[in-house]
This record gives sequence, C-alpha cells and structure tokens, in this order.
Amino acid sequence: MRDLIYYIAKALVDNPEQVSVEEVEGNQTSVLELKVAKEDLGKVIGKQGRTARSMRTILSAASAKIKKRTVLEIIE
Repeated sequence: MRDLIYYIAKALVDNPEQVSVEEVEGNQTSVLELKVAKEDLGKVIGKQGRTARSMRTILSAASAKIKKRTVLEIIE
C-alpha cells in the first residue's frame, strides 16, 4: 500500500524527491502519512479534494483485497 501511494504522489508533484510516505500499523488498521513539498500540497489534494478522494478510493479498494483497512492522511 505504501508503494502505491508513493508512486501516485510522485507522479503528481513537481518535486518528486520530497515525497515521503510513512506507515503506522495497528492490529486492523494502517495509517499512511503522505508528506510532500509545501508548493505541491494543492496538486496532491486537488480541486475540492478530488485527487485526495480518488487516492483514498484506490487505497481502500486495494486494501480490501488484503482484508485490512488503510487510511491516508496528507500531512502539511
């Protein structure tokens, strides 16, 4: 899951070297924390949050396959 979000975010931003994804694992839920450069934050979130919502939808579909809940948080 971490690599999936990293790949998508890296393709969206102007500064791909500043993209980092950290995973905090729990028993049933994993939290992915996405950090990007300040000027790329709008590109990752998108208009009215559409890009972020799409990333979360892809993530939930992929995590349903492995029967684990995964949450995406975009860190400023």
